[in-house]
Amino acid sequence: MKKAGIWLDQKEAKVITLNEGAEEIKTIYSQIETRERIPGESRTYTRFGKQYFSDEKTKELKLDLHLKRYLNEVIQTLEDKDELMIFGPGKTKKELEKLIRNHPGMYARLKEIRIAKQMTENQKVAYVKDFFAN
Repeated sequence: MKKAGIWLDQKEAKVITLNEGAEEIKTIYSQIETRERIPGESRTYTRFGKQYFSDEKTKELKLDLHLKRYLNEVIQTLEDKDELMIFGPGKTKKELEKLIRNHPGMYARLKEIRIAKQMTENQKVAYVKDFFAN
């Protein structure tokens, strides 16, 4: 029985798989850039007559696109897992939960979502082992 704990934030995801006492760690890096600067950009607006336009909407759409690609890549690694738990800081784990809801079989395997602060890799593995031991 494969059990997986997913440490998730906007920079990376650590998929910790437990399978009959053996553990495997896979790291998935995101391509999300929160402070992306467009070449030639000098201010956050442009002037056109008496109107000002902001490029915030474009940046927000790019951020959403990168986030969805990143989370879909995480979901692909979870297809063969029997039990799942998600933990980590921030709101990225809630976005992953929303995408998992669209996969009915996978949502039934999701046991819990927990808030956790920054941890070392060994602490993350111990956290997942402790969760599934109970």
